[in-house]
Amino acid sequence: MENIIIIGTGPAGYTAAIYAARAELSPVILTGSQPGGQLTTTNEVENFPGFPEGIMGPELMNKMQAQAERFGTRVEFGIEVTDVKKNDDGTFAVHTKPVFGEEQKVMQARSVIVASGATARYLGIEGEEQYIGGRGLTACAVCDGAFYKGVPVAVIGGGDSACEEADFLTKYASKVYLIHRRDSLRASKIMAKRAMEHDKIEMVWNSQLSGYKEGDSGNINAVVLENTVDGSESELAVEGVFMAIGHTPNTDFLSEELVDKDESGYAIPIPGKTATKTPGIFVAGDVADTVYRQGITAAGLGCAAALEAEKFLSGH
Repeated sequence: MENIIIIGTGPAGYTAAIYAARAELSPVILTGSQPGGQLTTTNEVENFPGFPEGIMGPELMNKMQAQAERFGTRVEFGIEVTDVKKNDDGTFAVHTKPVFGEEQKVMQARSVIVASGATARYLGIEGEEQYIGGRGLTACAVCDGAFYKGVPVAVIGGGDSACEEADFLTKYASKVYLIHRRDSLRASKIMAKRAMEHDKIEMVWNSQLSGYKEGDSGNINAVVLENTVDGSESELAVEGVFMAIGHTPNTDFLSEELVDKDESGYAIPIPGKTATKTPGIFVAGDVADTVYRQGITAAGLGCAAALEAEKFLSGH
């Protein structure tokens, strides 16, 4: 019987582990299929406090892991969670299996912190993965916008998030192309109006991204667009592409009997807490954050979840 099982190893999971381990709760953290979470796909992180010169995303996560292990966290690599069930005595059965394999295992825990994050949606174009993380393709303008000063970029999407990303990028980029497959935005009227009236944002209607072009450096220097009306193709010179077509929270293994979820699948905690409707289950980071989605906010929520879990365990 473990005191705390932490599901996920992004900033939320590792911070929760650090706090829980220092409280001598001997937490176990399960990495899933992406140890370190989304930050491992980010080439350079400049907005995480404590690193004035910036730090590579994978290096930052390795440091967090080492810090968690220093205080006694046990890290189990390549283990993903398939289900969480509540036992009759109020403890939890965490059903797991290896990422590469079928051998299932059930772990027992007095409390569970879900920090499994969310996965940014990309288009699934052949070869797309090679450009993610420092070669021109990203899903976070706040994280990576500053790397594209004085160059043209494209934002893919048509909702509020796409308009917000485009507006934010005007601080850095020489030009922002907002590419949408329809002839009108899905965004709220005020957000759409702000984007369409901005002198640095150009709308590219009835178009969908169908390919990437790269320059001599191996980074993106243009995108291939397909017209959704007549099927014609064209190229657009940009050096950065920002996906704004949503995120998918990694909550499939959580039943709504244990944790409330919104229509998109994000976990819903008790307002002002990381605790959920099920005593002993806590959620932290992007798995429950539909607003900020930053490494530092995820870390803060991981801290809160560990403190709440410690209090829960001390009362039981």
